[in-house]
Amino acid sequence: MSSLDLPPPSVPAPLGRGRIPWIISLALAAVVGALLFMGGYLAAGGSSGTGCAAPDEAFASFCEAYERLQREYVDDLDPDKLAEGALRGMFQYGVEDPYSGYMPPEQYQQALGDLSGAFSGIGAEMAISNIEDPADLASCTEFTDVCRLVVVAPLAESPAEEAGIQAGDIVLAVDGVSVDGSTMNDQISRIRGESGTDVTLSLQRDAGEPFDLTITRAEIELQEVEARLIDDHIGYVGLNGFSAPASEQFRTALGEILEQGADQIVFDLRDNPGGYIDAAQEIASQFISDGLIFTQESAGDDVREWPSTGDGVATDPDLPVVVLINAGSASASEIVAAALQETGRATIVGEPSFGKNTVQVWGRLDNDGGVRITISRWFTPGHNSVAPDGIQPDIAASRTAETPPEDDPALDAALAHLADQPTAGEAESPEATGSPAAAIPAGSVVGIVGPRGIC
Repeated sequence: MSSLDLPPPSVPAPLGRGRIPWIISLALAAVVGALLFMGGYLAAGGSSGTGCAAPDEAFASFCEAYERLQREYVDDLDPDKLAEGALRGMFQYGVEDPYSGYMPPEQYQQALGDLSGAFSGIGAEMAISNIEDPADLASCTEFTDVCRLVVVAPLAESPAEEAGIQAGDIVLAVDGVSVDGSTMNDQISRIRGESGTDVTLSLQRDAGEPFDLTITRAEIELQEVEARLIDDHIGYVGLNGFSAPASEQFRTALGEILEQGADQIVFDLRDNPGGYIDAAQEIASQFISDGLIFTQESAGDDVREWPSTGDGVATDPDLPVVVLINAGSASASEIVAAALQETGRATIVGEPSFGKNTVQVWGRLDNDGGVRITISRWFTPGHNSVAPDGIQPDIAASRTAETPPEDDPALDAALAHLADQPTAGEAESPEATGSPAAAIPAGSVVGIVGPRGIC
């Protein structure tokens, strides 16, 4: 899949709806083998009393430290905590790459659920809101009495909607435990859970008295695409992520709005943290009839080209397209936006994107946690890198502290640009052109740069 890490890194991809990404662990067999000694796996016949087996001379001091802790530390030690600390430290201090890392079991399971497009939870989109300065989200690294956990909206027909959760509700506590001092990842993990079990949210609505709402979790399928007509002829398509079902959902939605009469397209990739690399190829191919989408370059001069699949529904060059991006548009989003920009297929409107051009592979460990490891870099059709400055918009537009919440300067700028463009004429789905690319192998990788606030 593509580059990002959770959100912004990448993973060997289960392809298509419903495919499970557990196979990615195979790609990391060698790495996992090198980590076993840190997980408390003691080799019989080792040179020391504890049998710590170092995979390399450089790890001899690790084994020595482990043995001394076991022998001399005053209190009882938890081997699981020692192993997890070693895993975290190896990536945090030993690898100079912010996108490679260790994910503990709950975080890894959450990330896999997002990428598969399905998980067990209540079906509500959440966000962090700074109630004193809405424009200052950078200071909200955890929940406080200023930085609140707010419901963006319940998903349609979800347990959250059926229970009566409303957009704007503030979540004060989960199962009686205050959210203050925790992070979005913490609360997503707490609110999600096994289907059929209950979770109780303490909510505040419209400055009223707090109240409790108990919701029974169920299987939730993410709808990655929002599509509608603006002014009866401009097709708006928003994409939330590049999960397993995303490309199929996107193609279907795009085809439907073309059939409804869209003769211009606004493609919204804002705050889309990325996902599977093959989904990026397939979605870009809906607009680009042939030619290169991006290249992927790995160690040993291993270069792979990712061309258009040649079966797009919106490849007519007379169909104007505008792509909206911002600093939250990362990895797979940048693959798509850069390809459409460099091929002249779309005008880019908004703010510079995140700026991530690395690809990660994810793998499960024996403790049900996971690791993500950077295996390659990707480049645009013109062999340019989006790192570190991101994609630069053709038309700059962004919110300011004075922008009213109901206004959308980037969308307004896109519509103003389209008003000056000729349309595609009669709104019929363009004929597909080109020839389909070879089947995508199961080893393709995924990347995401930030957690999605869907519980």
